Amino acid sequence: MTRIVAGSAKGKTLRVPKFGTRPTSEKVREAMFSSLENRGFIRGCQIVDLFSGSGALGLEAKSRGAESVVCVEAARPAAEIIRENALAARLDVSVVAMKAETWVAQERERIATAPGAGTNTEPEQEQMGYDVVFMDPPYIYGEPKLAQLLVAVAEILAPDGIAVVERDHKSPQPLWPEGWELIGNKTYGDTRVWTAGPTLENS
Repeated sequence: MTRIVAGSAKGKTLRVPKFGTRPTSEKVREAMFSSLENRGFIRGCQIVDLFSGSGALGLEAKSRGAESVVCVEAARPAAEIIRENALAARLDVSVVAMKAETWVAQERERIATAPGAGTNTEPEQEQMGYDVVFMDPPYIYGEPKLAQLLVAVAEILAPDGIAVVERDHKSPQPLWPEGWELIGNKTYGDTRVWTAGPTLENS
């Protein structure tokens, strides 16, 4: 079991899938979200939680005032637990039972083909991309595969959006897409959290 740390659902207990997930600890989540909120992220933001597991990151974001949250989890039993956690915490999030790579590819296509895409027309908020994409893949998820996914994620980010990647503390820095810069690199026990996004001149 783990709990939501802050916000409207503070203290709500979250169920955790028995197998195949590694929920972000409350201590790490508190540190992560404090840093993000200090940078002006989370409240009012469009957020994606890839490899969502129990939904802890996405639900924490919604509890703290995110405008919208999509939790993407390949394992259907885990996705069902996320739905149950959201219902118990009274948090309105979208839960998608799908591989992260497949969902990102579909979302990339949706954004690219949205009315006004690639023109000077002012896009709707949901067509601009996401402000924060959390990525907490299994530690056995290889670096080349992660780099490939990050390239795809770059195409669904808002111009000033960021990706937050959680890895084992011994893992190397991810290979960021061209035009991105490292924003943060923090280690919490056995967990390392990398934050990166497009440089200002490329946004």
